[in-house]
Amino acid sequence: MKRDKLERQAISDELAKLEGWSLGDSGKSITKSYKFKNFVEAFGFMTETALAAEKLDHHPEWFNVYSKVDVTLSTHSADGLTELDFKLAGLMEKAAARRID
Repeated sequence: MKRDKLERQAISDELAKLEGWSLGDSGKSITKSYKFKNFVEAFGFMTETALAAEKLDHHPEWFNVYSKVDVTLSTHSADGLTELDFKLAGLMEKAAARRID
């Protein structure tokens, strides 16, 4: 998976494929807030995502309070967004879909 910074059009194209994700104010990150039914579901999502992130060697910035998980993805070494950010976002969507009604 490439760590080359994506151009604006590629970012728009990839973002259009993801429901609920938005471009950060700086244009260098994507963000989403997930709301689960309880802490166990939120933590399960984070655990599954952590294992996927480790395999990709690409780790999210996230914040958890009880059933809510706020996520920010960016590739710091590229100073922007790369294919890895969108790959991890897609994996997060799959992990969340198993836990959100």
